[in-house]
Amino acid sequence: MSLSEKRIIFGVHQVTPYSRTTGKPYGTLKCLKSSSLSLSGESVDLNAGSNKYAWASEDSKISAEMSLKFSEYPAFLFELFLGKAPTEASADAAGSVSTPVEFKGTSVIDATTGIASISVIPTTGAANLKSGKYTVVATDTNKIDIYAHADIDFSRGTDISYQNDELKINSSAVTITSGSNDVASIGIRFTGVGTPAFVVGDTVTFEVKAPSSRSMEVTIGSLQDAFPEFGAVIVSQKRGNGEITIIDAFKCKGAGMPLGFEQGAFSESEVKCKMLYDTDKNGVFKFLSVSA
Repeated sequence: MSLSEKRIIFGVHQVTPYSRTTGKPYGTLKCLKSSSLSLSGESVDLNAGSNKYAWASEDSKISAEMSLKFSEYPAFLFELFLGKAPTEASADAAGSVSTPVEFKGTSVIDATTGIASISVIPTTGAANLKSGKYTVVATDTNKIDIYAHADIDFSRGTDISYQNDELKINSSAVTITSGSNDVASIGIRFTGVGTPAFVVGDTVTFEVKAPSSRSMEVTIGSLQDAFPEFGAVIVSQKRGNGEITIIDAFKCKGAGMPLGFEQGAFSESEVKCKMLYDTDKNGVFKFLSVSA
């Protein structure tokens, strides 16, 4: 009788976290660099007297941990590892401008003597919207300058450029009067009311989202954020002989996820989570190897 075929694990194909309440998948990870399970045990030794060696040793704790390294950022990762489910949006042909926030002072956004709203110019504005964060600074009682925090989208629609090292994008101050005040090059309308009475130096910030096929937004760090327990199915790459390995980790818990930005490289993130004992399954994970 010959030896049996060796049981071998090769590569990683997919990791699918799922809800421990419903069993439904959150989604799946396929842009994976690695997925590994680490089970490290401790022992308690009996040392006594003059003996330099232990008289006895017994098993103690076993720490079970799963590590995932990936290069994709589906929304569910933010929920599982950063504690907040993002808001996802489908195709948006119109683009949008966020509600302006008064950063310094209160004179710029004013329903009677200031800017009532900041919006996309109807019909023509969407083509020139440039995604990013902007700051408006009052330079006179009725004039503003506009600053863009990033130039990554400046070539979208009408080209624009920075005018100085402070990141101002308008060559001359924008005068605000009652009614529509359009800055066509960035697709934005400032709607004035009454006679503006800005206090010089007051500022307002807002964000622009250009037309998109999809988008996602989330604010991380709230005191109410919570990190749910989840299950996870880890699947190896299928070998040439058809062998597949599947692991079902019943109860996982993780917190924290780095977001990497590197020069000329795809972002890569690695997260670690604990694999905990599941009383219903009477175990931590199930290992299944299937050979063709």
